[in-house]
Amino acid sequence: MAVNYGSKRVVVGAHYGVRDFMAQRVTAALMVIFTFIVLFKILLTSGPMGYEAWAGIFAAQWMKTLTFSVIVALFYHVWVGVRDIWMDYVKPAGIRLALHTFTIVWLVGCMGWAIQVLWRL
Repeated sequence: MAVNYGSKRVVVGAHYGVRDFMAQRVTAALMVIFTFIVLFKILLTSGPMGYEAWAGIFAAQWMKTLTFSVIVALFYHVWVGVRDIWMDYVKPAGIRLALHTFTIVWLVGCMGWAIQVLWRL
């Protein structure tokens, strides 16, 4: 005779918590590395920090590629964080969908603007 203590726990949900946790850590690490690279390049720049010096930091193709990668990483990092806030604290599905949509449109617009700025340098 088998005795079953307690109830079976049914686990439901999207099951992407670990993936999102790791994505936020990886994107944060990329942004920290980028920040240190930019600070290091600023320290190497002699003289006043004007537009020419700032544009010179981003003149190399590898720096533009890294900056583009950081812009995309920042977009994803913010999306995961804000999406989790909406999912945790906004219960009505219609309002949550509207907030998700607004957030995506806003982030894509900001990312597009940042890429335009990068291409102008």
